[in-house]
Amino acid sequence: WAVKIAVDALELGDTAAQDDEYAISAIRDVMQNSREEVERLFHATKEEWEGVYGPTFNVGTWDPKVTVPTESWRDKVEELDIEAFADMIEQNGNGKWLSQLTMVKWEFRLPFEDPRKPMEPPSGEKLFKLLTGESDATLCPGKEVTGKVVRNGDFGSQVKLEGDVPGFIPLRNLADDHVESAEDIVSVGTVVTALITQVKMDHMCVDLTLKKEDFKKKSSEWERPASLPPLDDCFDRMAALKIDEEKDKEREARLEALRLTIGGTKIGGDGQGGGDGSAPARRTGKVTRRACAHPAFRNASHDKLDRELKESGDAMVGEALIRPSNKSCDSLAIHWVVRPGCIKVIEVLEEDKDTDASIGNRLIIKKEVYESIDELLGRYIAPMNDRVEQVQHHRKFEDKLEDEVDEKMQKMKKANPAGVFYFICWSESYPGYVSLRFILNRTPRHHTIGISPDGFVWGPKTYSSLDRLMNDFKKNPGGPGARPPSRPNMSSTSSMSTSRQATGVRTEESSGRQSRWGARSTPSTQSSRWGGLAQPPPPAGPPPSFAAPHGQPPAFNAPNNAPPGYSR
Repeated sequence: WAVKIAVDALELGDTAAQDDEYAISAIRDVMQNSREEVERLFHATKEEWEGVYGPTFNVGTWDPKVTVPTESWRDKVEELDIEAFADMIEQNGNGKWLSQLTMVKWEFRLPFEDPRKPMEPPSGEKLFKLLTGESDATLCPGKEVTGKVVRNGDFGSQVKLEGDVPGFIPLRNLADDHVESAEDIVSVGTVVTALITQVKMDHMCVDLTLKKEDFKKKSSEWERPASLPPLDDCFDRMAALKIDEEKDKEREARLEALRLTIGGTKIGGDGQGGGDGSAPARRTGKVTRRACAHPAFRNASHDKLDRELKESGDAMVGEALIRPSNKSCDSLAIHWVVRPGCIKVIEVLEEDKDTDASIGNRLIIKKEVYESIDELLGRYIAPMNDRVEQVQHHRKFEDKLEDEVDEKMQKMKKANPAGVFYFICWSESYPGYVSLRFILNRTPRHHTIGISPDGFVWGPKTYSSLDRLMNDFKKNPGGPGARPPSRPNMSSTSSMSTSRQATGVRTEESSGRQSRWGARSTPSTQSSRWGGLAQPPPPAGPPPSFAAPHGQPPAFNAPNNAPPGYSR
């Protein structure tokens, strides 16, 4: 194939390929032409780079296979349509040769090149990126991050940032004033919002600051990492300053709320009094902004929070954000994304609050008490997400609108009038609820099923699984509180059985006539009213007693003396 490509590239004709001398000469000429083209492209790329970024061109990172576009090549082999030639070979039944032909083409251009990259030990920057997934573009000086204090030491506080990135706040950066101990400012377990001062990739650590003067700095005042390209001349600096001003206003409001909450200098402390040791701050009873640095908390309105969740797309499905409720100063509102486009709002009652701007130490949802936002998300939202997955993976779930499900059941009912069909889908009227839709006669009906951390709520009862709920539904489709389907009177059944014993004749009424809910008195292979060919379930409880002549046991051995509703 190498001789064929070389001869065709030089347009020497098919006879030249049969002569070894012409073939060797053709390969040598094509390789020389490709080498000159590689040198031309190298110098052109280097000149273009240095004209924009200066003398910083790295020869080791230049890969003509990746960095040079196809339309820039002008050598002889590029004039050949190798893809069409490979398709022609494949159509003739000689196999697929495109990858081999491409390798021959690059061997002309870069002879004896080893496609493997040399093994190099990971540097500090590369190792930091591999372990944390962060880089200078995502973690840089001046960026605001949120983390939890995990340990206080003699030289500062250790913080775990999002993504388990370790951070450290030195004593000098904990406050604007002199700090003797880190415990005087932050407590272990406190969620803090800090600024990055330095990213130490070699030490796998990020230095942080809580000083107010650092928060007042503009983003342009922080040192830009050298690995990032310089700012373009057309960069809108006025817009950047405007964004900084808006962030400063939000930060000032948060710091003011924080000052009202703690009444002193300690963040996340247990002190109840003011900064001067006086009595605890009095509550006003007004709905106000909360001093909470939790990543899932927002001091925002209902519409603004819904808009943030919807703009985030499918990435926020199953997540929840919390905001102050407008109903009272002692309640919060959870906005939980049940599924794309569906947000359920859950009210949370707060108890044991210090001030109006603080979060209650006891968070209550339907008599269940939670002690923190993390516990609320872990013990309430996480189990609810598990219930949603159970609904979506259930065999009777239909990811359709309620009207579409009703239309489907009506078609199935028309095809099989004796059947009772049912499905579950999402309720359109109540976000976060399940609609159990079924059809008995002609009109589709439905029940609304709630979702809770403990299971699925249908009326006053909570079921641990959908299958248990479905079993109760089949026994009583009318729902909790409705009268279940009536059963035949035992005395009449007994007399009918005795009459059949005496006569030995099965009447039409005693034959296997189907009841309203699909049970038969004799074995049957007909279609069950609940779908599929299945034997109806036996009735609950012990079998009824049957009348017999005095002093004699019931004669169950005769073919016609089996208890009604039981199969032999």
